[in-house]
Amino acid sequence: MKILSPVPEKKGRIEIIPLIDIMVFLMACMMMVNLEMIRMRGLKLNLPTAQTATPENRSDFLTLSIKETGQVFLEKEEIDRAALVDELKRRKEKEPNLRIYVQAEMNTLHGDVVKVLDKVRAAGIQKIGFQVKEEAPASGASGLSASPAPTPGLHP
Repeated sequence: MKILSPVPEKKGRIEIIPLIDIMVFLMACMMMVNLEMIRMRGLKLNLPTAQTATPENRSDFLTLSIKETGQVFLEKEEIDRAALVDELKRRKEKEPNLRIYVQAEMNTLHGDVVKVLDKVRAAGIQKIGFQVKEEAPASGASGLSASPAPTPGLHP
């Protein structure tokens, strides 16, 4: 014998729209966190552009920035050129495969860059890359010259 209930029987169902809202929110949060993780650790400089630059963001490198005035920054902290070799040697002892990405402003003197590279080599670091901005492809319709893309890249 079947007992009738005054409460109507309902089948359970999964509401899809709130699930989609939550998934879109989580995806947006993940994208924002990812963008923060690939932020460059060097200074914001006016980097030269190169057509063959390829975007590359890695977390296992040190960024050495050289400003137009000749100031040297290691990971956004200004460092004296005399202390640069000792600091790089200390960091190389902790990380034997230490890599340096050098970024210099477009109008930095070549001599300043060479002096800093000499200090890096004196510290025993052999893996050195240069950061440049990737050049945007030229638009054929407008006839204007291409402006540099904001994405920094590695140009070995």
